[in-house]
Amino acid sequence: MRTFNIDDFWFIIDATQWTILLSLIAFIGGGAVGLLVALGRVSKRRWLRIGTKVYIEFFRGTPLLLQLFLVFFGLPILGVEVDIWYAASIALIINSSAFLAEIWRGCIQAVPQGQAEAASALGLTYKQEMMDVILPQAFKISIPPTVGYLVQIIKATSLTAIIGFIELTRAGQITNNTTFQPLIIFSLVAAIYFILCWPLSLYATRLENKFNRA
Repeated sequence: MRTFNIDDFWFIIDATQWTILLSLIAFIGGGAVGLLVALGRVSKRRWLRIGTKVYIEFFRGTPLLLQLFLVFFGLPILGVEVDIWYAASIALIINSSAFLAEIWRGCIQAVPQGQAEAASALGLTYKQEMMDVILPQAFKISIPPTVGYLVQIIKATSLTAIIGFIELTRAGQITNNTTFQPLIIFSLVAAIYFILCWPLSLYATRLENKFNRA
Protein backbone atom coordinates (compact mmCIF):
# COMPACT_ATOMS: atom_id res chain seq x y z
CA MET A 1 0.00 0.00 0.00
CA ARG A 2 1.19 3.52 -0.79
CA THR A 3 -0.16 7.03 -0.39
CA PHE A 4 -2.05 8.95 -3.03
CA ASN A 5 0.42 11.11 -4.98
CA ILE A 6 0.61 13.52 -7.89
CA ASP A 7 1.04 10.71 -10.42
CA ASP A 8 -2.25 9.19 -9.27
CA PHE A 9 -3.89 12.58 -9.59
CA TRP A 10 -2.74 13.00 -13.18
CA PHE A 11 -3.73 9.42 -14.00
CA ILE A 12 -7.30 10.25 -12.99
CA ILE A 13 -7.22 13.58 -14.82
CA ASP A 14 -5.85 11.85 -17.92
CA ALA A 15 -8.69 9.30 -17.80
CA THR A 16 -11.18 12.18 -17.86
CA GLN A 17 -10.41 12.77 -21.53
CA TRP A 18 -11.67 9.26 -22.34
CA THR A 19 -14.89 9.97 -20.46
CA ILE A 20 -15.35 13.13 -22.52
CA LEU A 21 -14.45 11.39 -25.80
CA LEU A 22 -16.75 8.44 -25.13
CA SER A 23 -19.56 10.86 -24.22
CA LEU A 24 -19.11 12.71 -27.51
CA ILE A 25 -19.11 9.45 -29.47
CA ALA A 26 -22.29 8.34 -27.71
CA PHE A 27 -23.96 11.73 -28.22
CA ILE A 28 -23.04 12.17 -31.89
CA GLY A 29 -23.61 8.54 -32.85
CA GLY A 30 -26.75 8.29 -30.74
CA GLY A 31 -28.00 11.53 -32.21
CA ALA A 32 -27.55 10.33 -35.79
CA VAL A 33 -29.34 7.04 -35.12
CA GLY A 34 -31.88 8.70 -32.83
CA LEU A 35 -32.93 11.18 -35.51
CA LEU A 36 -33.67 8.36 -37.94
CA VAL A 37 -35.61 6.48 -35.27
CA ALA A 38 -37.54 9.63 -34.31
CA LEU A 39 -38.51 10.20 -37.94
CA GLY A 40 -39.64 6.59 -38.07
CA ARG A 41 -41.83 7.14 -35.01
CA VAL A 42 -43.72 9.96 -36.74
CA SER A 43 -43.75 8.29 -40.16
CA LYS A 44 -47.00 7.76 -42.03
CA ARG A 45 -46.05 4.11 -42.49
CA ARG A 46 -47.57 2.04 -39.69
CA TRP A 47 -44.97 -0.76 -39.82
CA LEU A 48 -42.19 1.80 -39.43
CA ARG A 49 -43.88 3.44 -36.45
CA ILE A 50 -44.33 0.07 -34.75
CA GLY A 51 -40.76 -1.07 -35.47
CA THR A 52 -39.16 2.10 -34.13
CA LYS A 53 -41.44 2.05 -31.09
CA VAL A 54 -40.28 -1.48 -30.25
CA TYR A 55 -36.67 -0.33 -30.67
CA ILE A 56 -37.17 2.60 -28.32
CA GLU A 57 -39.07 0.68 -25.68
CA PHE A 58 -36.57 -2.19 -25.64
CA PHE A 59 -33.46 -0.07 -25.20
CA ARG A 60 -35.12 2.36 -22.81
CA GLY A 61 -36.65 -0.49 -20.83
CA THR A 62 -33.47 -2.52 -20.30
CA PRO A 63 -30.47 -1.47 -18.17
CA LEU A 64 -27.45 0.02 -19.94
CA LEU A 65 -25.30 -2.38 -17.93
CA LEU A 66 -27.10 -5.32 -19.53
CA GLN A 67 -26.65 -3.80 -22.98
CA LEU A 68 -22.91 -3.48 -22.32
CA PHE A 69 -22.77 -7.15 -21.37
CA LEU A 70 -24.73 -8.17 -24.47
CA VAL A 71 -22.36 -6.29 -26.77
CA PHE A 72 -19.07 -7.11 -25.02
CA PHE A 73 -19.77 -10.76 -24.17
CA GLY A 74 -22.57 -11.60 -26.62
CA LEU A 75 -21.05 -10.54 -29.95
CA PRO A 76 -17.91 -12.72 -29.56
CA ILE A 77 -20.20 -15.74 -29.10
CA LEU A 78 -21.69 -14.91 -32.50
CA GLY A 79 -18.19 -14.72 -33.97
CA VAL A 80 -17.89 -10.92 -33.94
CA GLU A 81 -14.83 -9.83 -31.99
CA VAL A 82 -15.07 -6.39 -30.40
CA ASP A 83 -12.55 -4.58 -28.21
CA ILE A 84 -13.48 -2.52 -25.18
CA TRP A 85 -13.64 0.76 -27.13
CA TYR A 86 -16.04 -0.62 -29.73
CA ALA A 87 -18.18 -2.39 -27.14
CA ALA A 88 -18.52 0.71 -24.97
CA SER A 89 -19.24 2.94 -27.99
CA ILE A 90 -21.81 0.61 -29.56
CA ALA A 91 -23.73 0.09 -26.32
CA LEU A 92 -23.81 3.79 -25.47
CA ILE A 93 -24.78 4.80 -29.01
CA ILE A 94 -27.68 2.33 -29.06
CA ASN A 95 -28.85 3.34 -25.59
CA SER A 96 -28.53 7.07 -26.27
CA SER A 97 -30.29 6.79 -29.64
CA ALA A 98 -33.40 5.34 -27.98
CA PHE A 99 -33.65 8.15 -25.43
CA LEU A 100 -32.82 10.91 -27.91
CA ALA A 101 -35.33 9.48 -30.39
CA GLU A 102 -38.09 9.69 -27.82
CA ILE A 103 -37.08 13.23 -26.84
CA TRP A 104 -37.07 14.35 -30.46
CA ARG A 105 -40.27 12.48 -31.29
CA GLY A 106 -42.01 14.53 -28.61
CA CYS A 107 -40.48 17.74 -29.96
CA ILE A 108 -41.59 16.96 -33.52
CA GLN A 109 -45.12 16.26 -32.37
CA ALA A 110 -45.07 19.45 -30.27
CA VAL A 111 -44.99 21.53 -33.46
CA PRO A 112 -48.58 22.73 -34.01
CA GLN A 113 -50.55 20.55 -36.43
CA GLY A 114 -51.48 23.66 -38.35
CA GLN A 115 -47.90 23.92 -39.61
CA ALA A 116 -48.16 20.53 -41.31
CA GLU A 117 -51.57 21.39 -42.71
CA ALA A 118 -50.24 24.65 -44.12
CA ALA A 119 -47.30 22.83 -45.73
CA SER A 120 -49.69 20.34 -47.33
CA ALA A 121 -51.86 23.18 -48.58
CA LEU A 122 -48.81 24.69 -50.28
CA GLY A 123 -48.25 21.43 -52.12
CA LEU A 124 -45.05 20.43 -50.30
CA THR A 125 -44.06 16.78 -50.27
CA TYR A 126 -43.73 14.95 -46.94
CA LYS A 127 -39.92 15.24 -47.17
CA GLN A 128 -40.11 18.99 -47.86
CA GLU A 129 -42.63 19.42 -45.07
CA MET A 130 -40.33 17.72 -42.55
CA MET A 131 -37.07 19.33 -43.71
CA ASP A 132 -38.31 22.87 -44.31
CA VAL A 133 -41.19 23.31 -41.86
CA ILE A 134 -41.39 20.78 -39.02
CA LEU A 135 -37.78 19.91 -38.16
CA PRO A 136 -36.47 23.50 -37.92
CA GLN A 137 -39.18 24.31 -35.37
CA ALA A 138 -38.72 21.02 -33.53
CA PHE A 139 -34.97 21.67 -33.35
CA LYS A 140 -35.48 24.82 -31.30
CA ILE A 141 -37.83 23.01 -28.92
CA SER A 142 -35.41 20.10 -28.54
CA ILE A 143 -32.29 22.03 -27.53
CA PRO A 144 -32.94 22.23 -23.73
CA PRO A 145 -33.86 18.55 -23.19
CA THR A 146 -31.08 17.42 -25.54
CA VAL A 147 -28.43 19.37 -23.63
CA GLY A 148 -29.91 18.03 -20.41
CA TYR A 149 -29.65 14.47 -21.67
CA LEU A 150 -25.97 14.98 -22.50
CA VAL A 151 -25.43 15.16 -18.73
CA GLN A 152 -26.97 11.71 -18.40
CA ILE A 153 -24.65 10.36 -21.11
CA ILE A 154 -21.57 11.65 -19.29
CA LYS A 155 -22.65 9.95 -16.08
CA ALA A 156 -23.62 6.77 -17.93
CA THR A 157 -20.06 6.33 -19.23
CA SER A 158 -19.09 5.31 -15.68
CA LEU A 159 -20.85 1.97 -16.26
CA THR A 160 -18.29 1.03 -18.89
CA ALA A 161 -15.85 0.47 -16.02
CA ILE A 162 -17.58 -2.88 -15.50
CA ILE A 163 -16.14 -4.21 -18.80
CA GLY A 164 -12.69 -2.76 -18.08
CA PHE A 165 -12.87 0.49 -20.05
CA ILE A 166 -10.50 2.92 -18.33
CA GLU A 167 -12.49 6.12 -18.02
CA LEU A 168 -12.87 8.37 -14.99
CA THR A 169 -14.59 5.90 -12.66
CA ARG A 170 -12.35 2.99 -13.63
CA ALA A 171 -9.25 5.12 -13.12
CA GLY A 172 -10.52 5.91 -9.63
CA GLN A 173 -11.04 2.20 -8.92
CA ILE A 174 -7.56 1.30 -10.12
CA THR A 175 -5.97 4.04 -8.03
CA ASN A 176 -7.96 3.06 -4.97
CA ASN A 177 -6.87 -0.56 -5.31
CA THR A 178 -3.23 0.51 -4.92
CA THR A 179 -3.58 3.32 -2.38
CA PHE A 180 -6.64 2.28 -0.31
CA GLN A 181 -7.69 5.91 0.13
CA PRO A 182 -11.26 5.86 -1.20
CA LEU A 183 -12.38 9.10 0.44
CA ILE A 184 -9.72 11.17 -1.32
CA ILE A 185 -9.92 9.35 -4.64
CA PHE A 186 -13.66 9.10 -5.10
CA SER A 187 -14.18 12.63 -3.82
CA LEU A 188 -11.85 13.75 -6.60
CA VAL A 189 -13.73 11.62 -9.14
CA ALA A 190 -17.07 13.03 -7.97
CA ALA A 191 -15.71 16.58 -8.19
CA ILE A 192 -14.60 16.03 -11.79
CA TYR A 193 -18.02 14.65 -12.76
CA PHE A 194 -19.60 17.67 -11.10
CA ILE A 195 -17.33 20.05 -13.03
CA LEU A 196 -18.27 18.33 -16.29
CA CYS A 197 -22.01 18.08 -15.66
CA TRP A 198 -23.01 21.13 -13.63
CA PRO A 199 -22.37 23.76 -16.35
CA LEU A 200 -24.39 21.69 -18.82
CA SER A 201 -27.25 21.37 -16.32
CA LEU A 202 -27.25 25.12 -15.77
CA TYR A 203 -27.16 25.75 -19.51
CA ALA A 204 -30.07 23.37 -20.13
CA THR A 205 -32.13 25.08 -17.40
CA ARG A 206 -31.29 28.49 -18.80
CA LEU A 207 -32.32 27.43 -22.31
CA GLU A 208 -35.56 25.94 -21.02
CA ASN A 209 -36.45 29.14 -19.17
CA LYS A 210 -35.57 31.18 -22.24
CA PHE A 211 -37.82 29.15 -24.52
CA ASN A 212 -40.63 29.13 -21.95
CA ARG A 213 -40.57 32.94 -21.83
CA ALA A 214 -40.56 33.06 -25.61
